[in-house]
Amino acid sequence: MAVKVLVVDDSGFFRRRVTEILAGDPQIQVVGTATNGKEAIEQTLSLRPDVITMDYEMPVMDGISAVKQIMQRCPTPVIMFSSLTYEGARVSLDALDAGAADYLPKNFEDISRNPDKVRQLLCERVNALARTNRRSLGLSGSAAALPVAPAPGAASASPAARPGASPLGGATTAKPATPVARTSPAPRKRSYKLVAIGTSTGGPVALQKVLTQLPGSFPAPLLLIQHMPAAFTKAFAERLDKLCRISVKEAEDGDVLRPGLALLAPGGKQMMVDGRGVVRILPGDERLNYKPCVDVTFGSAAKAFQDKVLAVVLTGMGADGREGARMLKQAGSAVWAQDEASCVIYGMPMAVAKANLADGIYNLDEIGRYLAEIG
Repeated sequence: MAVKVLVVDDSGFFRRRVTEILAGDPQIQVVGTATNGKEAIEQTLSLRPDVITMDYEMPVMDGISAVKQIMQRCPTPVIMFSSLTYEGARVSLDALDAGAADYLPKNFEDISRNPDKVRQLLCERVNALARTNRRSLGLSGSAAALPVAPAPGAASASPAARPGASPLGGATTAKPATPVARTSPAPRKRSYKLVAIGTSTGGPVALQKVLTQLPGSFPAPLLLIQHMPAAFTKAFAERLDKLCRISVKEAEDGDVLRPGLALLAPGGKQMMVDGRGVVRILPGDERLNYKPCVDVTFGSAAKAFQDKVLAVVLTGMGADGREGARMLKQAGSAVWAQDEASCVIYGMPMAVAKANLADGIYNLDEIGRYLAEIG
């Protein structure tokens, strides 16, 4: 059965273009459109879409206010569109806090110049959201009858909201027919020279949940690799720094690792670390799908610190982090993966688990608690 999508935007041009893009996918059906947040709520209650695309700035009611009410009344996966600016980053992060499952940059030029790329990205996200949403409800067809809350060569799953709960707290996905692994016993305490955390879709909220559990006296430095546009990472680092007891900043070339400091890889670039604990920020290699790339940072950490690294792979689409985790395992380091039940998208952690690279598989609450207890 086709994925039912509601398109919400006050721009007639953008509504038409998004509708045309989605209509080009035979697995997707646009069942309605709305011009403001109030209409979006009404259409959601009436049409019960599988996925909603939502603009932020609209008359009558803005997108974030609409998301909050939708999550309370009929939780549905929402993709929020925002601009590639610092303000757009703030809006996207606010939308995730409100309950949105994902965000995409709203770039009219890309729609005009790169329609194939935009079509692939948007349809991939919509289909992934719907698949996970249906799986979380145990449905093979449309989930619309019940209230519910990119990587080449990589399997993906995507967020779904749990009835009565925001996906931000860790969306629930259903148990697969053949589970990859169950939650592991608590890890044995061990000291590390570096903690490296990689994540993608669902990561901003997951990172926030994990890092806010760490004490200001956390004994190890941290490197954070979040798939995110270049304009967004500075705002995200600033937000985390305000919320956490540890210090968080966007990484700069020449930064030195120190305990209790988390360095966030800048969007559009690659972050590496050398044996002296000095961070190197390099231009984004066009041959790599991700900028920043978890594999790149994990690989450099394996070379620099051998068996003294704890790598954590959180929610995200695709398989970025798997090969870096393999290098870390070969060097004797430890790898944790987030479990399916607490993932927004069970892609990256699943890739690590399926490759038998995870020393421990934990839910999001456990990851923060166990990290806080490392020696």
